[in-house]
Amino acid sequence: MKMIIENNKAEGLDSLLGEMVSLWCANYIYTGKLVGVNGSCVKLEDAAIVFETGEFDSPGWKDLQALPWKTHYVQTAAIESFGGVK
Repeated sequence: MKMIIENNKAEGLDSLLGEMVSLWCANYIYTGKLVGVNGSCVKLEDAAIVFETGEFDSPGWKDLQALPWKTHYVQTAAIESFGGVK
């Protein structure tokens, strides 16, 4: 069955605004509260970087380090995949 991802607020990054997300990028995994989205970047609050995931069936990340600033921006071009945090 073919499913189309719509270009609206009910799909994609826009649908996760206000939630905790993980952004799997070319080199790193970033996680934090998604508070902004535009055509070139996303804005995270209380962002952290994942240096080691650990087992995926374990709760949390094995090596998660908070970034030293309140907000952090990630270029959308670097995002390979994303999802809400459980």
